[in-house]
Amino acid sequence: MSMELDALAVVNQLRDLAADPMNRRAIVHDQGCLPGLILFLDHPNPQVVYSALLAIRYLAECRANQEKLKGELGMMLSLQNVVQKSTTPGETKLLASEIYELLQASSSADSEPAEEAVSSRRKAQFFLGSSNKRAKTVILHIDGLDDSSRRSLCEEALLKIRGVISFTFQMAVKRCIVRIRSDLKAEALASAIASTQVMKAQQVVKGEDGDEVFIPFTEDGSVEVEQNVDLPDYLPEDESPSQEPDKAVSQVGSGQDGTSWLNAAANFLSRSFYW
Repeated sequence: MSMELDALAVVNQLRDLAADPMNRRAIVHDQGCLPGLILFLDHPNPQVVYSALLAIRYLAECRANQEKLKGELGMMLSLQNVVQKSTTPGETKLLASEIYELLQASSSADSEPAEEAVSSRRKAQFFLGSSNKRAKTVILHIDGLDDSSRRSLCEEALLKIRGVISFTFQMAVKRCIVRIRSDLKAEALASAIASTQVMKAQQVVKGEDGDEVFIPFTEDGSVEVEQNVDLPDYLPEDESPSQEPDKAVSQVGSGQDGTSWLNAAANFLSRSFYW
């Protein structure tokens, strides 16, 4: 039990470190962290698996990391196993399939002729089968997203919605970028955020002239929000290395603090696994 809690604490911290673009290169090239994340994909605790997937998804946002991620021993096979496992929650399968296709497409775009690239994507879709539900991205401007406590409230609200895959905060501009299932309405996100009673969301879209436009949501309360029961609740992360709420994403240790935590994580992984 203690080891499971340690694993959860480590993978949650790695997830938060990966949310900061400044830490992603160090994590990918660390000799312990990336192999550890791959092993976490086979962990019996579904929360550990989901956090590991979120961390890998953040790392994959950097194009320069994608080839390294794909080539890491066990990465693609572990993603396939997550999708194929019958006990994997739906949102976890969707996130794993999204990462799998992203990594497949990255190498296809760089090195394969167009026809072969299409063939490769079709193979990925064939393997993923019916679990590969389409996802979409919604950008929200959130009035009231002023500090880390408000961000935590917003996280809790979003994590309760069935169909939310992942999200990233940009605190400096009061935004949240959310990946959701294609059948989930953006109004459901706004309704959940409004339920905090201290924040209100508007959708950010591109206008015809290319400029950003804020679209308010209706406030009639008619949107039914389906609660997410597949995933266990996230543990509260009360201890944060940073107390600066005005910066984007998770403030978890850019620079020296982030490096020291990576070392601690690598030491834990070295004690826990063999490779």
